[in-house]
Amino acid sequence: MTFRLTLTVNGEPRAIELDDPRVTLLDLLRERLDLTGSKKGCDRGQCGACTVLVNGRRVNSCLALAVSLDGAEVLTIEGLARGEQLHPVQSAFIEHDGFQCGFCTPGQIMSAVGLIREGQAGDDPERVREGMSGNLCRCGAYIGITQAVLDAQARLAGTEQGEAA
Repeated sequence: MTFRLTLTVNGEPRAIELDDPRVTLLDLLRERLDLTGSKKGCDRGQCGACTVLVNGRRVNSCLALAVSLDGAEVLTIEGLARGEQLHPVQSAFIEHDGFQCGFCTPGQIMSAVGLIREGQAGDDPERVREGMSGNLCRCGAYIGITQAVLDAQARLAGTEQGEAA
């Protein structure tokens, strides 16, 4: 039996046929669409390395069955930058050393983007740490990650205010 679904991945419509309904979004992205930025860390939804945005919300892609997302819009780390122009969260991670080995970084960045878009980041470091608690960093770069999220939140808030004026 073949399962057909359509997804918009990083702004590009994709028609996909799956022969197994158990394929996760993470495996679809990595193995079928060659989008390897999202990492398979624990494969149990506990580490956040596979975080992507689905319809604007943070999702552990290792837990989401691809067939359940027919018609969804998926944003991965590969779709975040605009050409050579990094997203403000990506720039802030670089500036604040929000990574060490880099394995968790794509999931951390996507979670930070989701946190900011959801209006949950605020300007309190503790609130950011709580909001990012589903993303683990084995290297312990949490101080840089928190600073990066706060900086990006401030930049994006300033940009939105500038656009509204």
